[in-house]
Amino acid sequence: MGAPTECPLRHANVAGGGTRNNDWWPNRLQLNILRQHQPASSPLKDFDYAAAFKTLDYQALKKDLQALMTDSQEWWPADFGHYGGLFIRMAWHSAGTYRVSDGRGGGGQGQQRFAPLNSWPDNVSLDKARRLLWPIKQKYGDKISWADLLLLTGNVALESMGFQTFGFAGGRPDTWEADESAYWGGETTWLGNDVRYSQGHEGVPGHSVEPADESKMDHKDIHTRDLESPLAAAHMGLIYVNPEGPDGIPDPVAAARDIRTTFGRMAMDDEETVALIAGGHTFGKTHGAGPSDNVGKEPEAASLEQMGLGWDNKYGSGKGPHTITSGLEVIWTKTPTRWSNQFFEYLFKFEWELTKSPAGANQWVAKDADAFVPDPFDATVKHKPRMLTTDLALRFDPAYEKISRRFLEHPDQFADAFARAWFKLLHRDMGPRSRWLGPEIPSEILLWEDYVPPVDHPLVDANDIAALKKDILATGVAPHKLISTAWASASTFRGSDKRGGANGARIRLAPQKDWKVNNPAQLAEVLKALEGVQAKFNTSAAGGKKVSLADLIVLGGVAALEAAAPGVSVPFTPGRTDASQEQTDVHSFGHLEPYADGFRNYGRGTRRVSTEQFLVDRAHLLTLTVPEMAVLVAGLRVLGANWDGSDLGVFTDKKGKLTNDFFVNLLDMGTAWKAVDESKEFVRDFVKAWDKVMMLDRFELSQGGSAVPKL
Repeated sequence: MGAPTECPLRHANVAGGGTRNNDWWPNRLQLNILRQHQPASSPLKDFDYAAAFKTLDYQALKKDLQALMTDSQEWWPADFGHYGGLFIRMAWHSAGTYRVSDGRGGGGQGQQRFAPLNSWPDNVSLDKARRLLWPIKQKYGDKISWADLLLLTGNVALESMGFQTFGFAGGRPDTWEADESAYWGGETTWLGNDVRYSQGHEGVPGHSVEPADESKMDHKDIHTRDLESPLAAAHMGLIYVNPEGPDGIPDPVAAARDIRTTFGRMAMDDEETVALIAGGHTFGKTHGAGPSDNVGKEPEAASLEQMGLGWDNKYGSGKGPHTITSGLEVIWTKTPTRWSNQFFEYLFKFEWELTKSPAGANQWVAKDADAFVPDPFDATVKHKPRMLTTDLALRFDPAYEKISRRFLEHPDQFADAFARAWFKLLHRDMGPRSRWLGPEIPSEILLWEDYVPPVDHPLVDANDIAALKKDILATGVAPHKLISTAWASASTFRGSDKRGGANGARIRLAPQKDWKVNNPAQLAEVLKALEGVQAKFNTSAAGGKKVSLADLIVLGGVAALEAAAPGVSVPFTPGRTDASQEQTDVHSFGHLEPYADGFRNYGRGTRRVSTEQFLVDRAHLLTLTVPEMAVLVAGLRVLGANWDGSDLGVFTDKKGKLTNDFFVNLLDMGTAWKAVDESKEFVRDFVKAWDKVMMLDRFELSQGGSAVPKL
């Protein structure tokens, strides 16, 4: 593959060409991520995907997908006459970009259709998989999103090959442009990792197989290195790790270390990791029929006449037995289109020796084994079993080996573990069950769901709310503390994976109650006062009415805001419930703790990330626009909501009053500004943005849940 050329867009004098602002000032604050996915970018005006999905003939769709699995097309023939392996990889690589640190990535938006994911080296040939789905997408139209279809197809692929899945939930609306918010790494060459690791590899200029760095064969860095946060992949353009081993070095033990890091950052533990790798590699094959320099440009760089496809292959027919994707040529089992326990059987039965694929990649072949593995296109040809370096990691890493041997001896445990891990992989970024749609939602509640119990009592009415607000203010807790607590509770929400938020009142539980940003001493004071109000109401209210602590935390903020802006009514929608500590994964929730939070004036920047960049990133996770971010920062400052109660950046002598003094004083160049109308507009905009944040996790109100009016 040729060396990279200078970007031709720089020389174009139309269509946004030329040197751009980011070329001149690469460190300028990127507010564009707060302007993404606007209504104008969608071809579907005022479209309610949940409502459309409910009209879908789900079983007919699954039947069509089942038929597609064995409907091999001449333009892209199916391995072994079955597309199952290809579609499992497609679904896996859609969902598998998820990382728990910031909730970004994953399959929830159908981003595999857009750059850079559609052109990653790890996604070679998945353009063909999505094209195979096009007739089905045409048939069912907007009733099934691409995001749902990509993942459901992987589920059906497993079922079509005899595997019992754990279930499936739809409900992922499509986006219509690339997500610019995710940091995929700082490398400038594919397969590079010289930024994410201190002694990484520079990568290659195309999609070639990455050569092993012979100088590193005895280098201890691959056994000790730390992957840059928030990344969950060892190389630019890969989903997880290099299947040949770290930096192409065929060391199964070192590979296990990379696997544990990357899968862990996807929120998978060791058992889930082993189950996913072995389960996925029970099916299909890898493709490395010839040298990778036969493969053309990726979809984003391919010529227009390729019609959105890429990686044009000049080797032989360029398809079928001549397919080149990863450069590895491995078939794991004797029955690659049927569920079995053969992956573990062969892993431990044979000894393995290092060999090379036809493309020159490091892989392993069973020593002294007969050739009994079928060829995908020639029934007269048999192969010896082969494995990847990362497969052997499941045998030679002590912790993985223990799990693998248990799965070998107990196939039922393996099947159950894979079903659960696969379901988690596909649904980890779906958010609460109120977003889940379809007839195959499992009844079992899983810890990683961040489950919030349903409402099981009559809700408070307008009169109750008015009385509760008075009771809250009568506790004597300072209004700025009530505001700070409400914000701290609600602002844990992440629009990326729909986690966090005020519902569940998990701010009173570990780990959130102990986060420094939440000012634990102040938080404990507020919670104690609100619990007193709750106990009094719940023991005396007529008709079985109750109020949750989650609702009272938000209502405390509402009451304090109304006191800070007399005459202003702040919306409040009851119906939140309280989760328990047993329903809370402490380790997983730890990832929601902010390193810096500009809304509360907490933390500071690092050598690589400025404080203001952290602010914009948090605003994006809160799904805020630029104006919403600005008005909330200004309002929270003058209300005294700094995390430690300090006056830093408050910019007013009327602290505790909701005014536009922050902007007036920030922009004052010695002129006395008197902006009465603007102050009213500021209050209105602040209240609107505040209510948006308080309601970010109330999906049940828009997904067919009980209609609860704002009061």
